[in-house]
Amino acid sequence: MALSSLTEFHLLSVLAQEMNMRKASERLFVSQPALSQRLQTIEKDWGTKLFIRSQKGLSLTPAGELVIEFINDVLIKEDKVRETIHSLQVGVSGTLKIAVASIVGQNWLPQVLKKFIDKYPQVKISLITGWSSDILKSLYDNQVHIGIIRGTPDWKGVKFKLFSDPLYLVDREITKLEQVLETDRPFIQFKSDSNYYQEIQDWWMNSYKTSPKRTIIVDQIETCKQLTFNGLGYSILPGITLNNNVKEIFKIPLIDENGGLLTRDTWLLGYEAAFHLKQVQAFAELVNEFTEQGK
Repeated sequence: MALSSLTEFHLLSVLAQEMNMRKASERLFVSQPALSQRLQTIEKDWGTKLFIRSQKGLSLTPAGELVIEFINDVLIKEDKVRETIHSLQVGVSGTLKIAVASIVGQNWLPQVLKKFIDKYPQVKISLITGWSSDILKSLYDNQVHIGIIRGTPDWKGVKFKLFSDPLYLVDREITKLEQVLETDRPFIQFKSDSNYYQEIQDWWMNSYKTSPKRTIIVDQIETCKQLTFNGLGYSILPGITLNNNVKEIFKIPLIDENGGLLTRDTWLLGYEAAFHLKQVQAFAELVNEFTEQGK
């Protein structure tokens, strides 16, 4: 580019608007001789005359018309960039990159994101869902700002627990936990990469000292849920996947060895540097408000 200074762009723009050296010098707060000297330097840089001077004022040359059209486009873009920079300083914008465990992404996150987008419409959302091991990898690789996982995380950065939801034995026929020892209905289980599957195995063996009579193993929690809801057998599901609108389904809370509810934790994780970003701060604050209201 022949001109590198936005100040020179503004100077030419004012000259083109006023078409008069005296009026332009008054707007630019410079003397007419100084303005004339600067214009000569600019025209030398472009290698051509941009304005023709006469007693009636200034008029643009054909080359001058091209240059003024160009610099006006640049100045419009400059205004937009300045507006964006201002919004970055006083508002919340940018891209929020989140990786979340699928079960949370399906059952909890949508209502949270709805509130966030309504409150911060300038923020763009980049969302990854998957197993908790995928979420941790995304964090380690700096692909996301925030990770939301299930279970107990081994994480050295920022982390805080979002919520704990009870685990239930769910069925269309069984109404008491001890009935699992009598039924011939299959126990429908789903496997995952987390310790959830092992936790259920441990609870079962501690409670009943024997394996279920029949089992069906699936690889997705949603498949497990639908098979159970359609009466193919019973399963153990976290409360986050269940709602009160499901009819003719019995939900029996699991009790741990200390007599308390057996629960599953959900955690929010991230590196400390990410929480310096306004969009990450805003999301963390909204999530905290949301979980507090839930309590």
